[in-house]
Amino acid sequence: MTAETAKKPSVLFVCVHNAGRSQMAAAFLTTLSQGAIEVRSAGSQPADKVNPAAVEAMAELGIDMSAEIPKVLTTEAVKESDVVITMGCGDTCPIFPGKRYEDWELEDPAGQGVESVRPIRDDIKTRIEDLIASLGELR
Repeated sequence: MTAETAKKPSVLFVCVHNAGRSQMAAAFLTTLSQGAIEVRSAGSQPADKVNPAAVEAMAELGIDMSAEIPKVLTTEAVKESDVVITMGCGDTCPIFPGKRYEDWELEDPAGQGVESVRPIRDDIKTRIEDLIASLGELR
């Protein structure tokens, strides 16, 4: 099997509104993995738009999330993912055998200014770096 045909590991980030934490996590993983990992994010009750403070906090690090749109969580998205990470917001995901599930307890950035979102962003970045290192075993 060549590198081109090898299946990339895939990660799904889930949060109720898919507007802050899960969007930042997806943007970090997309950027830091340089395309080596398939990334999805979704929510059970997607917001109308991504949290502007989250967009601003990520832009400070050179990551543009301004075009992202919150997406609805589907059973298919969970089925197609190797790792499913919920963002400490009580969302329940369908459980499928053979998947890795994690719950990251993170403060909700909803309604907060960029000053309050920065520490959440930095926590997510550290977790993403650890996740990338752990996904080496999936390849």
